[in-house]
Amino acid sequence: MRYTEFWDRLEQALGPVYYKVWADQQVIGELDGRTPKQALDAGEDPRRVWRAVWAVLELPDRDR
Repeated sequence: MRYTEFWDRLEQALGPVYYKVWADQQVIGELDGRTPKQALDAGEDPRRVWRAVWAVLELPDRDR
C-alpha cells in the first residue's frame, strides 16, 4: 500500500473534512501509542498503519 492509498482510504472512511484531524489526534495502542500520522512520519509501513486504523474504526472486512 502506498501513502496516497492510505490517505485516500482514510478520507473515504471519515470524510474530507475530518480525516486529517483524526489522523493527527487519534492515539492507537497498536501503533505503539502513536497517532497514524506520527507512525507514518516515523516510517511505519502504511499497510500496518491502515490495519490498526481499520480495527479502531471497526470498518467492514471489504475495507481491510
